[in-house]
Amino acid sequence: MSDYDFLIVGAGLYGASFARLATDDGYRCLVIDRRDNIAGNVYTENVHGINVYKYGAHIFHTDDDAVWKFAQRFAEFNRYTNTVIANYNGELYSLPFNMYTFNKMWGVITPDEARAKLDEQIAMCHVDEPKNLEEQAMSLIGRDIYEKLIKGYTEKQWGRKATELPGFIIKRLPVRLTYNNNYFNDKYQGIPIGGYTAWISKMLDGIEVRTGVDYLKNREELDKLSDKVIYTGMIDEFYGYRLGNLEYRSLRFETEYMPDKDDYQGNAVVNYTDSETPYTRIIEHKHFEFGKGEGTVITREYPSDWKPGDEPYYPLNNERNNKLYEEYRKLALEDNVFFGGRLGNYKYFDMDDTIAAAMKDYAIICAGE
Repeated sequence: MSDYDFLIVGAGLYGASFARLATDDGYRCLVIDRRDNIAGNVYTENVHGINVYKYGAHIFHTDDDAVWKFAQRFAEFNRYTNTVIANYNGELYSLPFNMYTFNKMWGVITPDEARAKLDEQIAMCHVDEPKNLEEQAMSLIGRDIYEKLIKGYTEKQWGRKATELPGFIIKRLPVRLTYNNNYFNDKYQGIPIGGYTAWISKMLDGIEVRTGVDYLKNREELDKLSDKVIYTGMIDEFYGYRLGNLEYRSLRFETEYMPDKDDYQGNAVVNYTDSETPYTRIIEHKHFEFGKGEGTVITREYPSDWKPGDEPYYPLNNERNNKLYEEYRKLALEDNVFFGGRLGNYKYFDMDDTIAAAMKDYAIICAGE
């Protein structure tokens, strides 16, 4: 008999959610992570009373009642509302695109004026069948907003010209003919009080966790411990890249503590949408929790090409990579391994999607026993 029912590789949100669900049902779980900390990419560390997001900012939001109920089991959430500012060469605009954006861009005041201007802009682009991201964006929002608020940011984010990116990346754009600055439409939104690391720690309460353990370097030994492996890492790395490398985009973070400054930019997130600024956004961490802490901490995010050893943040879901991923999935069907999470599924998940996927996958795996 194995020591554990599930060996869960990855102590991030997917792995912690799966482990909690299984443990609550009486299964024995071992969670491992090759990092020296839990919480994966939502890891936060306290700097002079400020919860700092080491791997980029995260705002929890969902419309799913079951997911929200699960999330609240492990922390009380504050009432943070995501209101993003876009900086284009010193011009400040509201995101999502709303009446503040349209007034600043065109001087319109009423929703009817804004709708007429949007229709005019879209018609001038003459795009009936978008063939790439640039054409897709202009068919939705017109040239002015595309040029100032989408093009530069997107090309920095993906490291490619917008004309070389598939249109499905930007199928929908948040356009509101109101003065609502809330970036998300979800009915539940907030950040766990005390930070995401404490939230994940509570989720893993009573479950055996080993950090600093590299599964791929100790696979033979670790596989003997469990009946089933839940793997949340890169699926192509799991198979030694035998079919080729999937492509990702990575991020580099430049974090600065300013002890003598109470407020650097007046907002949690400011996106830099021009092409000349090398970073895509600046995060001021204290604003996620309404200004608590001594001084302030900011982080500049620089998108970069991924290479082995870097953290793979965003899958590049073009035709070539999606086809290669499906070939890896065929290999997975032959093994006693279940691939979950963002990297295992080669798909970007929001946090609520991650929990929902863990719930769904857990139900499928247990139903198949």
